[in-house]
Amino acid sequence: MSLEPVCRWSPVVVALVLHMAACAPASERPSLAGRWDATVRVNDLEIPFLFEIAEDGRTMHGAFFNGELMIRSTSGRFENGTLSLAFDQYASRIEATYANGQLEGQYVRGSRRPYPFRARPATQSDVATGDAPSIAGVWTIPTESSKGEKAWRFIVRQTGATVSGAILRVDGDTGNLTGSYRDGTFVMSHFSGARPLLLEVTLEEDDTLRLVQNRRRELVAVRSDSARAAALDQPTDPSRHTTVVDPDEPFRFSFPDLEGRVVTNEDPRFAGKVVLVSITGSWCPNCHDEAPFLSTLYRTYRDLGLEIVAFSFEQEDQLADPTRLRAFIALYDLDYTFLLAGVPDELSAKVPQAVNLNAVPTTFLLGRDGRVRAVHAGFPSPASGSFYTDVIDEITSQVEALLAESAAAS
Repeated sequence: MSLEPVCRWSPVVVALVLHMAACAPASERPSLAGRWDATVRVNDLEIPFLFEIAEDGRTMHGAFFNGELMIRSTSGRFENGTLSLAFDQYASRIEATYANGQLEGQYVRGSRRPYPFRARPATQSDVATGDAPSIAGVWTIPTESSKGEKAWRFIVRQTGATVSGAILRVDGDTGNLTGSYRDGTFVMSHFSGARPLLLEVTLEEDDTLRLVQNRRRELVAVRSDSARAAALDQPTDPSRHTTVVDPDEPFRFSFPDLEGRVVTNEDPRFAGKVVLVSITGSWCPNCHDEAPFLSTLYRTYRDLGLEIVAFSFEQEDQLADPTRLRAFIALYDLDYTFLLAGVPDELSAKVPQAVNLNAVPTTFLLGRDGRVRAVHAGFPSPASGSFYTDVIDEITSQVEALLAESAAAS
């Protein structure tokens, strides 16, 4: 008689065991949900930024931050230890491998050189060292820019050792820089899928700021309300940066739309309307800052006689197949007219009536008679504080004033 135990499982038990075994790998799949301390390497310099991952079943979502604004991925997945997140509005994606609790890979930017990407779960660490001096406020940065500017602004908000803000130029700002005080220097950075920047800010004994951009370029900033700043050239007025050759001439254009149909200024949709012409491009970070405002402006005033037409200047591959532009339009719910005007280098040639047109975005406001009544260069993000709200108020007031003019009088 054998003493070995005999084990006979019923078919039901066998099926249950096999089902549990099949489900085991899914339960062991690591969760990536949460916030991550991430970096991209740009020209051998690591730019730190906050990143967030969310999970919905087997679907992944990622998000960059520009202040409180989240720039979300349009699709994503996590399979076989590899995270893939697409940002169609930038024609970019993150491809990263998960191992030992960290992500490592690259941020792919179309045909351009990718940025190496790394991330680890975010930690709440106190990085402040020493008593942080106050640098809050608006500062003037003397400079010589390629656009003819003599000065920029540096806008800073501060709570204790924590700071945020932006450098504002005539075409827009850097996006929201964030950071804290470390060993005598405020270290600030930004990356929201665009505009990578590391800024080191030191308050000097003469009450100026020494700004070091990406460990390479040094700038000096003085308090804008000081006597020293009053003696300097002031930042460019964006409402005076770009003009037109002859303001008495109708503003003319002729470009194809995204379906290839040529649209001109004589199209019936513009007849007797106030027309806002937006010089834009889906590659342009400051155009992403401007788009939500234009979307709201159009919905508010279109029934009162406002039309918006965007001249989109895109790279060659996007002119042939404007997938990024279509994603840009869908993301911000832009239901006004978009025209494919050319590549960015053709800006001046394709808009010959403009003088000193070198900022993207730029807005032309046309009265009901088709003539240019105002031009505004650039567009800041909310990181620029009152300068952001002032631009919105200014353009809105100009639109309302033009709409109040009767078509007959025009």
